[in-house]
Amino acid sequence: MALKHVDSHPAKTTAPNDGWWRGGVIYQIYPRSYQDSNGDGIGDLPGITQRLEHIAHLGADAIWLSPFFRSPMKDFGYDISDYCDVDPMFGTLDDFRTLVARAHALGLKVMIDQVYSHTSDQHPWFVESRASRANPKADWYVWADPLHDGNPPNNWLSVFGGSSWQWDTRRRQYYLHNFLTSQPDLNFHNPDVQEAVLASVKFWLDIGVDGYRLDVVNMYFHDQRLRSNPGRGEPDGSDGAVPATNPYGWQWHQFDKSQPENLAFLQRLRALVDAYPNTTMVGEIGDDDGLARVAEYTRDGDKLHMAYCFDLLGEAHDAPFLHRVLTRFNEVVGSGWPCWAITNHDIARVATRWGGAHPPAALLRAAAALQLSLRGSSCIYQGDELGLPEAEIAFEDLQDPYGIAMWPEFKGRDGCRTPMPWDSTDPRLGFGSARPWLPAAESHRALAVDRQEADGTSLLHFYRQLLAWRRGQPALIHGDMHLLPVHDQVLAYVREHAGERVLCAFNFSGTPASYVLPAGTGTPTPLDGSGVSGASADAAGLHFAPWGVVFARLT
Repeated sequence: MALKHVDSHPAKTTAPNDGWWRGGVIYQIYPRSYQDSNGDGIGDLPGITQRLEHIAHLGADAIWLSPFFRSPMKDFGYDISDYCDVDPMFGTLDDFRTLVARAHALGLKVMIDQVYSHTSDQHPWFVESRASRANPKADWYVWADPLHDGNPPNNWLSVFGGSSWQWDTRRRQYYLHNFLTSQPDLNFHNPDVQEAVLASVKFWLDIGVDGYRLDVVNMYFHDQRLRSNPGRGEPDGSDGAVPATNPYGWQWHQFDKSQPENLAFLQRLRALVDAYPNTTMVGEIGDDDGLARVAEYTRDGDKLHMAYCFDLLGEAHDAPFLHRVLTRFNEVVGSGWPCWAITNHDIARVATRWGGAHPPAALLRAAAALQLSLRGSSCIYQGDELGLPEAEIAFEDLQDPYGIAMWPEFKGRDGCRTPMPWDSTDPRLGFGSARPWLPAAESHRALAVDRQEADGTSLLHFYRQLLAWRRGQPALIHGDMHLLPVHDQVLAYVREHAGERVLCAFNFSGTPASYVLPAGTGTPTPLDGSGVSGASADAAGLHFAPWGVVFARLT
C-alpha cells in the first residue's frame, strides 16, 4: 500500500494520555496460533476477534498482536513486505478494523507489533535498492564493499547464525542482515528511511491502534564506520537472549546495535505517537546490558514509554539470581519504566524453562505473582494463563528456520508457538477444522481452556483472581520498589505508594523456607484475595511451603 499521501510529521501538540499502560497488563497474541476461523490451518484476525472475551475475562488491559502484515513468511511475519496492509492469510484491513472495534467494546487496548530494523527482501524498497548503486533507494539499506580479499567488511554476526553480511551479485556489494538473509536491514542513517517508517506508524494510528510493540528496537542504527565487534569468549547462554550453541553470543555487540543515533529517532517516534490520545509503545531490547538499555530508552518521558529485555527469559530463576537482576534494575532505572516478560513467542515456555518436565503448580503461581508485582508493566504470552509446557516438535514438523539451522542442540521457537488449546475434546484442541500449521500439542490437552474453566482451582482461575485483586492494589501498580536482603531461597521486596506499603515475598525453591524480616520493616498482615498461598507470617518472620508466596500489608 502506497504511503505517499500520508503525512508523517508529528503534530506540534501532545494529546492527553491517561497512563493506562503504566502498570498495565498486556496479553500477547501470536496470530498464526490463536484461532483459525476459516479452516486453512492458520490462525487469523477473525479468529482472534472471536476469542477476545477470553482475554477481557482474564483481566488484561491490552492485546499485543504479533505481525499480521503482508509477508512472504520466511520468518513468519517478521519479514514484512508491506507495512500498511494485512496479509491475506490473516484477513483484510476491514477484519482488523472489526477486531479493533470489538476489543475497544470489551475495554481492551490494541497494540501492534512492527518490525522496523529490517524488511523482507521482497519489499519494493529493497527490490529497488538492490537493482543498482544509482537509484532513489540505493541507500535505503546497509550496503558495503568487500574487503580486498573479498570477505565481508567486518565480523558482525547474524542472530540466526553465520555472517550478517550477504553478497549481492547485482550491486557487487554486501548487504547487512541481522537475521535471515531474506531480512535486509534498513539504513536509518538515511532521513528518507526515517520518514517512510514514521509514515507507516501514522497509518495505523489513524486506523485506531492504541500503541506499538517495537521489535528489536535497539537495532535500528549501525556504526557508520562498520567497526568490528570485540570478542567476549564463549558464553553460557544463561541470559535467555541466545542459546549457548549460537556464536552470536561470542561477541560484545558494541557496533552493530544500540548506537547513540537511535535515541534521536526514538524521540521523533515518541512525538508522533504522543499526538494521539492514550497511546503507548513497548520496545524489545536485546543488548549486552539489557536493563541499562531499558532505562536509557524509557527515561525522561521522551522516547519509549516501556521496554523489556531478556533478563527473566533465561533458565535462571532462583532467589539470588532474581535479587541480582532487581538490584541492577534499581541501580539503573531512574525515571525509566520496564515491561516485564517471563516468556514470549521467541523463548521456551516458562513452565518448562523454570519447572522442567513436570513443573509444580505452585511454581507457576509464584512466577505469575512475581511478574505481576514487580515495578513496571507486564506482558503475558498466550497460554501463560494455562501453564502450558513447551511442546515437543519432531524435526520433520519444524517450521522455524532458526531451529532448523541450529538443530538438534537448539530446537528453535516452534515449541512455544503451537496452537492455543481451547477444547480438550476436539482432536485439534478447538483451534480449527483443518490440520494446523504446527501440530496441536497432546501435552496441552489436559490444560485446555474448557478443562480449566470447569476447575475452580486451576491456574486460569488463579490468573483471573490475581489480576482482579491487583487492580485494587495501587502500590503494586504505581509504587516504588525496595529490595529486602538477599536469601538463598526467598526473594522479598516492598512496594510503596501514597503511604501504603505492601510486602511481596516468594520462596523460589522446592523446599520449605523461613525468612526473618529486617528490623524496621514493619509488621506484616497478609492481604486476602490474591489467590496466593503456601506462606504465613508471625512475629518470628515469614514461613513458606515450597514455592509459597505471601502478599502482606506492612504497618
